[in-house]
Amino acid sequence: MKVKPKKQFGQHFLTNPEVIQNIIQQVESFSHPILEIGPGKGILTQSLASKPNFKCVEIDRESQEYLIEEKIIREDQLIRGDFLRQDVSGLFAGADYMLVGNFPYNISTQIVFKLIENRDKIPAMIGMFQKEVADRICSLHGTKKYGILSVLGQAYFEAKTLFYVEPESFYPPPKVRSSVIILQRKNIEIEVEYAKLHRVVKMAFNHRRKTLKNSLNQIISEIPNFEHPFMKLRPEQLSVQDFIDLTVLFYKASN
Repeated sequence: MKVKPKKQFGQHFLTNPEVIQNIIQQVESFSHPILEIGPGKGILTQSLASKPNFKCVEIDRESQEYLIEEKIIREDQLIRGDFLRQDVSGLFAGADYMLVGNFPYNISTQIVFKLIENRDKIPAMIGMFQKEVADRICSLHGTKKYGILSVLGQAYFEAKTLFYVEPESFYPPPKVRSSVIILQRKNIEIEVEYAKLHRVVKMAFNHRRKTLKNSLNQIISEIPNFEHPFMKLRPEQLSVQDFIDLTVLFYKASN
């Protein structure tokens, strides 16, 4: 049975054995159950499926049937559907697990946000991203690529680029370079709810050329006589901790 890569699913099948082995070596440094996202033809899955507590989620029906027919996975290891629509909180009998995958580029950003929202159950992720997206996730403040994804991801996870992957490592080859990155959950609790931090960070970077006094005007207007040195800065000048501290101040002042 043949599986054709489908543009609507953002599929670029990984074919480079060296890259595959490098990813597997990184995954093997963890002992958590594994949820693979978008296994496609199962090139990574072949090495992962034999591990205890493995599942994969695949939206493409052709890939689903291929994985079963070729005995790459068992039926009870396959979740048929869209990862973004799955309730992933109860997988593996409620135990912590990690995300792994050559992630479809068209939903990779949404995968990161779902990871953050389910951080209480997902302590780590090793994934293939378009390099531009990976750079945004891992960027530090003061750079042009630093933004919403950087702040929210790094508020809860340590982010690191492991290695780069060239287009010829895939079929069909994408038009861009790729990166494999790792996100590991920080063992700290921040003082503010995720929804509140998300609101502040998104509002700030939606107008990244403006100072925070202007971009966060809607929030500031709710707090009488609020002043802070950060208000003269642009969002990329604030570190992740600065955004956390500022959000805490906003919501303490408004109570």
